[in-house]
Amino acid sequence: MPVSARGPLDRRRFLAASAGVALATAALPGCAASVDSGSGSGGGGKTLTVMTLVDEWDAKTKRSIEKMLDVTLRIITYDVTKLNAMLASKNPPDVVRGIGATDAPYFAARGLMTDLDPYFAKSEVLKVSDLASANDVWRFDGEKQGTGPRYGLAKDYSQDSMFWYRTDMFEEAGLELPSDTEPLSMDEWLDLGERLTRRRLGKVKVYGLNATGMGVFSQLMWMTASAGGSVFADDMASVDFSSPEALKAIQWYARYAKADIGPSLLNPNPDGWDGPTYQASRMAMSCSGFWFGGVIAAEPKLTEVSRFAPAPQLGGHRVSPCFGGTGFWMPKDAQNKEAAWKLFEWYFAGQPAKDRAAAGWGLPSLDSLRASMPKENAFQKQAYAVQEQEAAYFSVLPVSPYAQTDALNGVLSKVLPDAIRSGTKPGKIADALNSRMNEQLARGKELVG
Repeated sequence: MPVSARGPLDRRRFLAASAGVALATAALPGCAASVDSGSGSGGGGKTLTVMTLVDEWDAKTKRSIEKMLDVTLRIITYDVTKLNAMLASKNPPDVVRGIGATDAPYFAARGLMTDLDPYFAKSEVLKVSDLASANDVWRFDGEKQGTGPRYGLAKDYSQDSMFWYRTDMFEEAGLELPSDTEPLSMDEWLDLGERLTRRRLGKVKVYGLNATGMGVFSQLMWMTASAGGSVFADDMASVDFSSPEALKAIQWYARYAKADIGPSLLNPNPDGWDGPTYQASRMAMSCSGFWFGGVIAAEPKLTEVSRFAPAPQLGGHRVSPCFGGTGFWMPKDAQNKEAAWKLFEWYFAGQPAKDRAAAGWGLPSLDSLRASMPKENAFQKQAYAVQEQEAAYFSVLPVSPYAQTDALNGVLSKVLPDAIRSGTKPGKIADALNSRMNEQLARGKELVG
């Protein structure tokens, strides 16, 4: 997989480059080429414009969509700069691919998204009662994420702080395997990572652990929540990394990064993401949700030595969040909303949804499709059982509508490496993060009004 101009390809950008169950190389948000492609074979007088991956659908599927919806389908490769320009000119795509956990508050707070509740109320195939709870990342009540109108829908999702591990490496190190039901403490997880790391001539040859599969900001949010706190203030307009809970999270990440047992902001993974590293027996534990089972399943020998485990916890408040929820949303000024909703019904409840559920690349967006999840062999059965009991600990961890998560991760990338290398005290690190992030959040709040 490629490396983004903004740093190594993490799980979020991997998902942004994944089409259905196939791994497709695609331009990444923020640096994508603006490529328009329409099959030109549409039957209707209307054009349905979808901003998504360049190869979200093959030519045959595009023709089927056009015939089904009686439209000409126009695909625009996802490009955040182009999207913002189209939104500003009030000539947006009809459908946009996005990451619910991070995109929904930002765009909904600016009045740029269509409230989908009236469409759900009329639909015969998409019912709110059938939506998996992770779809709540696409809700925003005007102040906070997780409640209020629904502005999008996830194609699939994972609880992203769970982890996969290799039993062969645990056995070689003489270590007991993690429980299928009881979460490790973060300290226990770190200790296992240190014991599983293999070095040669002072260099890491086998990572013991990658603890930041969805980006550092998301992981700090999760750890702080597990400790009983929140990175964001109640009004979502500021962060406070000086709280005891957030400081505990910063301290843990600093220990992890300094130990050099896995990819970090100090020493990124040269492979760009966990897939090739784990497959090549150079990573013992990967903090990746259920979706990563699709990577493992591609190699039968790997399934024999891979198992799934609950999300570790920093404190006594057990939480297991979703930081993705990739799917589609409809801009408020879209011109062809009825056809767009018909696309939603086909994509999220029709054959594509059934195929995704059966393939195991993430959890189905509809509860009624959970029965289709793969559980034929021992590998699938173990992962399914762990995931089923973990579902009870899902909750939405709201992000602020006043700054995009990539921007906040950018602050972490600038502050943490030098601070950790120099041994800066956690309180000083917190002060620097608070100052820089709160400047961004304040500017964003002024723009939202």
